[in-house]
Amino acid sequence: MPADTSPVALAPPTATLTTWAGFSILCLGMFMAILDIQIVATSLPDIQSALGIAPSQMSWVQTSYLIAEVIAIPLTGLLTRALSLRWLFVAAIAVFTVASVGCASSTTFAELVSWRIVQGFAGGMLIPIVFSAVFLMFPERSQALATTIAGVLAVLAPTVGPLVGGYITSTYSWQWLFLINVPAGLVSIVLAPRLLPRGAPVLALLTRLDVFALVTIAVALATLEIGLKEAPLRGWLSGVVLGLLGMSLALGAIFVVRTMRRGKSGRANPLVDLTNCSDRNFAIGCALSFVLGISLFGSVYLMPVFLVFVRGHDAFEAGQIMLVTGLAQLATAPIAVYLERRVDPRLLTGFGFGLLAIGVGLSAFQTTATGFDEMLLPQILRGVAFMFCLLPPTRMALGRLPLEKVPDASALFNLMRNLGGAIGLALIDTVLYGRAPGHATALAARLKSGDVTAAREVGIPEAEYLRGLAEGIDGATEIAVRNAVERSAATTAGNEAWAMMAVLTGLALLIVPFCRAARVLPPPATPSDRRGSTPVH
Repeated sequence: MPADTSPVALAPPTATLTTWAGFSILCLGMFMAILDIQIVATSLPDIQSALGIAPSQMSWVQTSYLIAEVIAIPLTGLLTRALSLRWLFVAAIAVFTVASVGCASSTTFAELVSWRIVQGFAGGMLIPIVFSAVFLMFPERSQALATTIAGVLAVLAPTVGPLVGGYITSTYSWQWLFLINVPAGLVSIVLAPRLLPRGAPVLALLTRLDVFALVTIAVALATLEIGLKEAPLRGWLSGVVLGLLGMSLALGAIFVVRTMRRGKSGRANPLVDLTNCSDRNFAIGCALSFVLGISLFGSVYLMPVFLVFVRGHDAFEAGQIMLVTGLAQLATAPIAVYLERRVDPRLLTGFGFGLLAIGVGLSAFQTTATGFDEMLLPQILRGVAFMFCLLPPTRMALGRLPLEKVPDASALFNLMRNLGGAIGLALIDTVLYGRAPGHATALAARLKSGDVTAAREVGIPEAEYLRGLAEGIDGATEIAVRNAVERSAATTAGNEAWAMMAVLTGLALLIVPFCRAARVLPPPATPSDRRGSTPVH
């Protein structure tokens, strides 16, 4: 078929097998980009010992990727218009694959971090491309299923990450955490040009690029990520953190003002079309995406902390326990597709965030003895809720916009979820680092005073505790008691973090009613498509 002459091709009247195959390639790239973050996290100790990295520097293996990722996400809209969806994806997946090989072959800390920056920048573009493709490649009657597939993979990747990472680490070497991306990358590079829509690139858009705005937003997002990383350790009111966050806020404000002015004047092609934020549903959808990021990434972070540090599981065992959430997501997906076409999306969204708040809140009552059985129901509730927290809000936010605005809107929508995750993790670490030492001190004082309930809290048999008070304890027993106190304190602090997330998630219910009513979509048998019928293949 001849190439479409516009940078953003219109959706066809029907979704062909070629359309679905091309979309599957996009989803594969997104899944690998999101999965990469989680599986690498499970093997940081192995990477540290292999490359001789100082403990204080180790977190930069992840932070460098995340900074590059959040910088790349808002640029995706502009690059989609300039290169076309097809060629942007091919370029991004090619760079991601090459960077994965570079990471695996790294022999020094500096080399690894450099490749992680390249990998994160390319990976950041692979995520919003998929959600743009839902509306650019499919007629309206197929968008619910496409959104579901994208949504399932987007929330499934963080969930199965610890399992996959733990298996690779225990079975192979740390290099395979990166090399696993290569086969999928090569397949995508070969098939994507044949399967994706043939929108015509408009390279002239890049000649009008606002370089000052690009530098401004890049530094703003980088300083925000670094500030959030340092806040739990240095304190939110420390000079370094306040300086980083203040710089981020100031540069972010400059970027918004400059982009809005230049967009209206037409003097330069704006990096991001911020006028989408004037659409009420889109603005609320971004807020909901932000809250979802807090709960999604926060729960995936807190569960391994508890299972590994408190319960003593290895990464692979923790991943097996966490797989429940992923299975619940898969089981809920067809139900979500069915309901989305028949029920007001505001009701589905409210149900999702309400259920998610309950699922998160139930995890706020864990003890040091909590195991798989006690974690089963909260995981199922969260897995079911994630589908309704992502799919209806995505369609409410992006489904009403003109096609030419979708790439920029998708970038902002996905950026908000990542920023929610970054801020949520910073808040969680603040609770863990800030509250756990106090809980440990208070618990130790209670043990010394003869409080039997404190002994039960940390798992010390009452008879042994009373004998220790009367006769004293040896060095080995003292170490064991200290470890038990630390585990109990970490559990209590973790429960407070879960409770905080539950409250923040529940607050999302307050803004759902302000969404404009969206019409219920026609059943799949209806061939109508409100967005045109120009073929794309």
